[in-house]
Amino acid sequence: MWLNPEEVLSKNALKLWVTEKSNSYFVLQRRRGHGESGGKFTGFLVGALDAVLDSNARVAPFRILLQVPGSQFFSAIACGVTVEEIHNHWEWLEQNLLHTLPVFDNKEDIASFVNGKVKGLIAEENRSKLTEQEEEPEKFREAMVKFKTRFNYPDSEKLITYYSCCCSKGRVPRQGWLYLSINHLSFYSFFLGKEVKVIIPWVDIIKLERTSSVFTTETIRVTTRSKERDFFMFLNIDEAFLIMEQLADVTIRRLLDNEAFEVDPALQDPTQITKRDIDARAQNEIFRANFRLPRNENLHEVLECLLWTPFIRCHTAGKMYASDSYICFVSKEEGRCNIIIPLREVISIEKAENTSDLPNPIIISIRSMMAFQFIGIKDWDSLVENLIKRHTSIKITRAVVPSSSESSFVVSLPFESHVCNEDAFQNLMTTDPQTQDEAKQQNRHSLNEEALMAVFHQLGPENTNSSISKEQIKERLWRDHFSEYGRTVCMFRTEKIRKLVSMGIPECLRGELWLIFSDAMTDFASNPDYYANLVEESMGKCCLATEEIERDLHRSLPEHPAFQSETGIAALRRVLTAYAYRNPKIGYCQSMNILTSVLLLYAKEEEAFWLLVAVCERMLPDYFNQRVIGAQVDQSVFEELIKERLSELTEHITDLSALASISLSWFLTLFLSIMPFESAVNIVDCFFYDGIKAIFQLGLAVLDANAVELCSSKDDGQALMILSRYYCRFNMVPYLFCF
Repeated sequence: MWLNPEEVLSKNALKLWVTEKSNSYFVLQRRRGHGESGGKFTGFLVGALDAVLDSNARVAPFRILLQVPGSQFFSAIACGVTVEEIHNHWEWLEQNLLHTLPVFDNKEDIASFVNGKVKGLIAEENRSKLTEQEEEPEKFREAMVKFKTRFNYPDSEKLITYYSCCCSKGRVPRQGWLYLSINHLSFYSFFLGKEVKVIIPWVDIIKLERTSSVFTTETIRVTTRSKERDFFMFLNIDEAFLIMEQLADVTIRRLLDNEAFEVDPALQDPTQITKRDIDARAQNEIFRANFRLPRNENLHEVLECLLWTPFIRCHTAGKMYASDSYICFVSKEEGRCNIIIPLREVISIEKAENTSDLPNPIIISIRSMMAFQFIGIKDWDSLVENLIKRHTSIKITRAVVPSSSESSFVVSLPFESHVCNEDAFQNLMTTDPQTQDEAKQQNRHSLNEEALMAVFHQLGPENTNSSISKEQIKERLWRDHFSEYGRTVCMFRTEKIRKLVSMGIPECLRGELWLIFSDAMTDFASNPDYYANLVEESMGKCCLATEEIERDLHRSLPEHPAFQSETGIAALRRVLTAYAYRNPKIGYCQSMNILTSVLLLYAKEEEAFWLLVAVCERMLPDYFNQRVIGAQVDQSVFEELIKERLSELTEHITDLSALASISLSWFLTLFLSIMPFESAVNIVDCFFYDGIKAIFQLGLAVLDANAVELCSSKDDGQALMILSRYYCRFNMVPYLFCF
């Protein structure tokens, strides 16, 4: 491998190198101890020095130096891991440069000519290996050489990054180098003649965690089915752990399901993935998860700034996040203020006058007669220019009416579900011509224009003057909140709104606020006539998904009057069938009918459809696929939370898989099939505001409330009975946010 020319003081400095070949201008050297038999002490010492110091003496076992006649300095211009590789470089120098150099009159010209040629060769290598994408390409190229010679991986095994660290093997920590590549986590150490290699495929890792150890306050623990390994380092532990998480996740997703890579084009070809791609993917995932945005949304800028918050009459410090279609803000003080501004809601983005009191101000005006003032932004001009470009692009896109064949990114289907993939939906469907003609004439005009709850009211003891009075109080509190904090997607979101949600959203506002909190409102407003066209195209066609839908229609909230009538059943049929047609990779699963029934009670039919899209494709990604990957991952997280927060329970119930079999339905149905209706809908309120976090919190609260009885239970059946009795008397969510 050619190296960017770097001066060394002496060609035999510290006697670490042995000269193999030389001529008037070049010297080929071998690292002392490499290839020697007998285990000489000098070779052991050199190996230890390389491992601990990683000095500039090039740990690759062979190197070529440029020696200019009359100069005491030498420049390293090439290195190699094998005799064949270094000899190829040597032959190239002899054939292309050796006979040309004598024509130069002075040593500076010789050095300049050779350096130029070598840098040209390096540039050619960079284009083929993409190492120019790394922050320090020279050091990274050296690491690639070491990685290649130490582990003998195939050329397709691309190194992503590397770190100096220690690995605990038994009680002895070994200093060495941690290499993170596409398919493996690798560690190498060579100290006093003893070589240690650790190779862990990402697919074998069952757990990654940060823990404390005897030697350091923080350690990265890698657990496989057979053993645990601890890696600790003094620098870059946050970065290293994040990249390890991403590489493990990418590997598992590639094995289980390739759909994720339709969204991440940079990750489609493993040999082309770089550390920059991994970092960008991690940032995008965190950003989308925090603000629950579409999975194809890419983050562009993250900037410190201050936002004027009129409800406390001061500027609030925080960070602005600007992406393809959104401007978001989160305060430094948790819970104080968050906002989400879709660019489609923006009227103008402009710079205001720069003063000492208001440095670098930006004013963003939106359709609902509100304006947001941001100040103290670095790269002021660049940010405004980029935001205006993206805003203009959004306005152009809005002028194009989307067709019903368009859909956002979709995932695959959960357990007890039947998939109609795109080909299957076309090939397996059967069409009744008469039914299809009738559908074309009637479906567009038969959509429900109001929520079912406005027509059908639940009969029961809860419909009393007391409950009506509570609804009126809640409605008044919300309207007061709207007047101060805003009522659209762009409202100021504070701790106050969280408390209002936990009290229960009033029925008359529930559908509207679900649309706002999930940002389904943006999809709904951006796609006029999408749902009506989809209904027209899908009704009257049959496949396995539609057969399952027909079987489950009358099992969806059968006690509610809305679904004892054809009006409710027909609306449910249309929404589920349209979604299965829109997203054949998911199609339909049995938990979707219960959720959609509740959505239809509080939202108009078309709004309910977009809420379903938001839940399946954004708020619960990977839940609705054949392997239920998302739900299984959350179950593992839930088990860890139980161990951390409910230690008394885990002491008595060592096998948490029994609880997992019960809690899985909590996550898949959002407690709708378990809790009394009023409480269950309140839980859905919290879910739309806080996402899956609300289900984790409630699950822990339920187990904590029944911990004493669960500790005394003898089997799964008894535990299920204990929880069932608790569900029946559960009517409020007073401690939903206590975990």
